[in-house]
Amino acid sequence: MKHLISILLLACAAATLPAKAEQIRYISDDLFTYMHRGPSTQFRIMGSVNAGTKVTLLEVNKENGFSKITDSRGRTGWVNSDLISRQVGLKERLPALEKELTEVKAALADAQMSGDEKTKSLQNSLQMRTEQITELESQNSQLNEQLMTSQTEIRELRAKIDTQKDDLLMKWFTYGGMVAGAGLLFGLILPHLIPRRRKRNNGWA
Repeated sequence: MKHLISILLLACAAATLPAKAEQIRYISDDLFTYMHRGPSTQFRIMGSVNAGTKVTLLEVNKENGFSKITDSRGRTGWVNSDLISRQVGLKERLPALEKELTEVKAALADAQMSGDEKTKSLQNSLQMRTEQITELESQNSQLNEQLMTSQTEIRELRAKIDTQKDDLLMKWFTYGGMVAGAGLLFGLILPHLIPRRRKRNNGWA
């Protein structure tokens, strides 16, 4: 009988052993939970612990489902183990989340501003390229007009040169004809201009 009592006492002691010494935990995000003087609801209520409060876990009674804690006000008592969480409560997470949200919004605003600046830069670059293309097209059009004008002038000059060649040939032909005519005429007139010698009277008449 004594042996059985010893085993039961050891089991109870094992059920109420501390959980690896003190550990940081948080009260789950309900409105609050009651803190009792012992590991069950049968013990007197010491007070309440607000949701998200940071507490120190001292030990766990797995048989009754209660855990012994110390809260931020220095009170030590027992609360329902189901209401203790490893996750930081919203009360402490909210400022960090708000800070993170502010940083994300600032980064988004910077990214949007940077994107707007890049878009504006691209638009300015595109406008500059468009103006350059328009100017080059205008210059190309002017050069084409000048080329066509030059080609027209060249054709006109070539036509004039050909006409002058024909005129020059006609002049040479005319001058040649005149020289030939003058020579023929001179050949016809020249015998009449030279006096004939008189025949001697040798008595044979």
